[in-house]
Amino acid sequence: MSPPTRPTAAIIGAGIAGLACARVLHEAGWRVTLFEKARGPGGRMTSRSLAAATVDIGAQFFSVKDDAFRRETEVWLKAGLVAPWPWKLWRVTGGSWHYRHDGRERYAGKPRMSAVTRHLSRELDLESCCRIVSLARDKGRWSLQDQARRHHGPFDHVVISAPSPQAQALVAPHDSPLAEACEAIIQRPCWAAWACFEKPLPALPGVAQDWQAVMFSEGPLRFVARNDHKPGREQQGESLTLLARLEWSEAHLELHESHVANRLLTAFRETLPDAAELPAITAVGAHRWRYAQPDVFASGDAVNQDYRLSTSGLALCGDGWRGPRVEDAWLSGHHLGHALAGKG
Repeated sequence: MSPPTRPTAAIIGAGIAGLACARVLHEAGWRVTLFEKARGPGGRMTSRSLAAATVDIGAQFFSVKDDAFRRETEVWLKAGLVAPWPWKLWRVTGGSWHYRHDGRERYAGKPRMSAVTRHLSRELDLESCCRIVSLARDKGRWSLQDQARRHHGPFDHVVISAPSPQAQALVAPHDSPLAEACEAIIQRPCWAAWACFEKPLPALPGVAQDWQAVMFSEGPLRFVARNDHKPGREQQGESLTLLARLEWSEAHLELHESHVANRLLTAFRETLPDAAELPAITAVGAHRWRYAQPDVFASGDAVNQDYRLSTSGLALCGDGWRGPRVEDAWLSGHHLGHALAGKG
């Protein structure tokens, strides 16, 4: 008697949601293949390696509220993949810097945010630099075609953890309810800039010299992080990651990346007490996240439902289905994985 055939799943997108789903299915005995258009796993928990520094260009940290996510975070802590950060957090309001201490648990990847997603991808079959452009169904099973016209499959299930506009393009020819669910999710963009300096930043009057990050109540910026003040990166040179406010990003979505980086650096410089001067810049750049996070207010009831699972064998997960935080994305994929594993 031949052994039972293991269920199969293709997961499009190796961000934290897709990886959380893949791990549950892998541990349940499924054969799982991940397809990622980038060079490696990470999604919005990604980092960029520059000559002088490694800079996080997506999520800068994550917080913990859910018990299941807390247990997972404790595993990462024990493995040395994350550490508390930031605890020296400031806020700029009305042009003044104020120390912010709200007691929230926050963690960053060590030595970079992508350390978490690389850990989650271990032992998994990952096809990187592989952008899936279409799906096809035959006799109840799914095959995928990539940008090079290569075919993959067949699979029993296809999980799409990409942003809702990208997911909609894949499911629309096959599943109208899923396509309509994607259309209901409004995704907002965000510009992320970075700058490396030849010397450490100057001391700021009234601000601790080893400040780690700062939030902004108004202006183009919403968050600035000192990458060399993150866990595991103490030996690299001074660098900043500058995240723009969503409204500013929408208004300047098609601006050239060099102009974006200069505008955000100027905005940061203008917040410094007593017009402190920044050191000479050795590298600068910007990355546009066209679909950075869901608008939970505009999307209404479409968000906060964890995931979507169709009888067709297609499923959707990610932060767009639950909320904008790293924890939301992980829970979405984790819960979908358990739902699928129950079917297997």
